Amino acid sequence: MTDETNRKTRIAAVGDIHVRDTDKGKWTEYFKKISAEADVLVIAGDLTDTGDEVEAQVLADELKACTIPVITVLGNHDFEKGRHKLIRQIIQNDHVHVLDGEAVVVAGVGFAGVKGFGGGFDAQMLSMFGEGAMKAFVQEAVDEALHLDRALARLDQDYEDIKKVAVLHYSPIKATVVGEPEAIFPFLGSSRLAEPLSRRNVVAAFHGHAHIGTLEGSTTNGVKVFNVAKPILTRAGYQDGFFLFEI
Repeated sequence: MTDETNRKTRIAAVGDIHVRDTDKGKWTEYFKKISAEADVLVIAGDLTDTGDEVEAQVLADELKACTIPVITVLGNHDFEKGRHKLIRQIIQNDHVHVLDGEAVVVAGVGFAGVKGFGGGFDAQMLSMFGEGAMKAFVQEAVDEALHLDRALARLDQDYEDIKKVAVLHYSPIKATVVGEPEAIFPFLGSSRLAEPLSRRNVVAAFHGHAHIGTLEGSTTNGVKVFNVAKPILTRAGYQDGFFLFEI
């Protein structure tokens, strides 16, 4: 086997960067640093602070300093003003992949991404029962899990034995939201999102959203899950502001 075949792919991961309209120039050195140390950058949602297209344009301009491919999903903040489609349009290009139930292969790794949704975890997971509004809430999590599963399935269909990574905003497991108030766990993620990870033999999953959660956990089947929300990385002592994972 060649050295190229054995070479690991370095993934830099961060979430919840919450770019503001006043951030012009703030992120340039950050993205240059990441480009020097990683092969791919994953941003796990909440790209903008208030879901405004001006913030998205600032991020798009800042990302020009990033010389490696970028894989990202949108977060709840990006949906705040109902301009999420416009935000995706502004940010996405040949260099930046904004995934919403899609998959892409970069640096020999298959990435599948969805925003995800809430619904709670394990025995406390909400069920499809009761009022229409409650059923709609649960259905959103079900749909997001199905979109993730289909994206991962396409990777399996098109590429034999490819290593797969999932990118989400909401958490697929309880362990990485621990630290947040338990009362809001149902709004931080859903165990339904963990099912495709185990079924499709995902190597690792990255998410954000829970700013005072826990950095690392795993599904019951041993899939590694990382909460890479930027506040967590800062608190954990990652001075460069990103998490580095090798596959």
